[in-house]
Amino acid sequence: MLTPDFVNCRCDNFCAAMSDTTETEQLNAVQYLHLRELSEPRDNSLRIVVEEAVVNHSGLIKPELLELPELALLREGASPIESVLGCKLFELYWNRYAAYLVTEELVGSNAKNGYDDERYSGRLLRVYSQSHFLAHIAMDTGGHIEQLQHYKLVCLNHLIDIAAYAPPEVRLLVSAPETQDRMQ
Repeated sequence: MLTPDFVNCRCDNFCAAMSDTTETEQLNAVQYLHLRELSEPRDNSLRIVVEEAVVNHSGLIKPELLELPELALLREGASPIESVLGCKLFELYWNRYAAYLVTEELVGSNAKNGYDDERYSGRLLRVYSQSHFLAHIAMDTGGHIEQLQHYKLVCLNHLIDIAAYAPPEVRLLVSAPETQDRMQ
């Protein structure tokens, strides 16, 4: 039987290797995420900062979109999806990883219900037990000292696939003040 934490799971018997911490639950509960920072603080470690985004009904549509008459029907009733004051900021940190892939979201493989041959749990931070990325890593790498796990962050601006030996540490950071630079 599926538990609420595994609603998106493509396999009834899959249990995620990642514990459901409060921060992980909060991350998976937000509407949308924006990738804000990706860095390698030291060799083979990975730090990712993502920020919550919401439908901002009081926000303004970008001026350049107002100049395109062919988008007039699409703009009716539209609101921007952006990070606003009060949105949460999350840091994910992997002590060690084997590989990661950052894909622009328009060309990434993020089918709404996944693919029939992939198995995962989670919504915005997914944990896969079977995936195309894991198959690629298995074919193109070797010498792993532990079993790899596939994690995927689904953001509005990027999809980030990470093959790592252990789950990330997830922390809720204090949000920075609202600035125009943070909005997408």
